[in-house]
Amino acid sequence: MNDEPTQGMDVATATAVLQVGEQVFTAAELLRALAEHQLLIPLIQGIVTEQALRDISCTPEEEAQWLQAFWEQQQVTNPEAQQAWLARHALTPEQVVRVASRPHRLERFKEATWGAEVESYFLQRKAHLDRVVYSLLRTHQPGIAQELYFRISEGEQSFAEAAKQFSQGPEANTGGLIGPVPLGKLHPTLSRMLSVSQPGQVWPPVQLGNWWVVVRLEQSLPAQLDEATRQHLLDELFHSWLDNQVKQLCPGKLL
Repeated sequence: MNDEPTQGMDVATATAVLQVGEQVFTAAELLRALAEHQLLIPLIQGIVTEQALRDISCTPEEEAQWLQAFWEQQQVTNPEAQQAWLARHALTPEQVVRVASRPHRLERFKEATWGAEVESYFLQRKAHLDRVVYSLLRTHQPGIAQELYFRISEGEQSFAEAAKQFSQGPEANTGGLIGPVPLGKLHPTLSRMLSVSQPGQVWPPVQLGNWWVVVRLEQSLPAQLDEATRQHLLDELFHSWLDNQVKQLCPGKLL
């Protein structure tokens, strides 16, 4: 038997980190493939998140409970099926425990990191979180928009009728009625108008891009720091932090 190294060994094979079918990937090729499939950034985000969760503790009882819930969610309940699932996903039993507990540890991380900031952050974001219900009609013709504004203002035609008959956007199907929608998701001009409106106030036509629009505020719904809003703000703070962490890593230098 020849104990000497194979002289003709392919360099790519010698440094291969993954083989899919007949294609063999080196580390550099794998990074390029991940980037081309838009999977590199999600991978880095996952790694950064997992690193942040290292100090988040949980009890064995909690891990067992979360793992059971995970298997139920996957609809994999017997040991044989669980082993097959692990093999298919190339995971060990220890790894699947981390997978099952990650969402719960992540929520604890968010609370521990930003929980004390949520109230002040809410006050900063409140103007964007306040919601409105409003009526809108749009047309490309400024003269038609002006005429409809006068009709609605003088009570000659209801806003719903005018929108159904003349509006050229999808709001025509609802009689112009839109919402509730957060002010922060609206066009900045539209958001400013509605934020200072009184219910029932109709605005003269204003140009937004290629459209002339007539708007009436129907209802203001001020944001409240309830549990759903609190969770939304925690998620915002976490994703802002995660984006900054990933940017600092400059993943482009890896390719």
